[in-house]
Amino acid sequence: MDTTIFQYFKDIQTKEIAPGYFSKLIHTANNTINFIEVKAGCVSPYHTHVHEQLAFIIEGQFELTINGVPQILDAGLFAVIPPNVPHGGKAITDCKLIDVFSPVREDLKAL
Repeated sequence: MDTTIFQYFKDIQTKEIAPGYFSKLIHTANNTINFIEVKAGCVSPYHTHVHEQLAFIIEGQFELTINGVPQILDAGLFAVIPPNVPHGGKAITDCKLIDVFSPVREDLKAL
């Protein structure tokens, strides 16, 4: 098997990137894909970055605030966050999310 193309998800190391945020990160030439499990009550502080972000909820409920407007996301609901737009959130329940970033998140790649 060509491991430059094919890999097993189970082989990706889980990293706690913030308190209560456990991530498996995949980096391509143009994107970072972040598979996250978040513990209920854990917060992602309000922040901005130069990356476009797609936040997709797989399981649970997550309150995402974008430009000061809160929205509760549950399974199947997603948000597209443009570059440099303030956002942050809080896990209402234990959650599973997928975040996709473009361009690559070099800060996460360095973890």
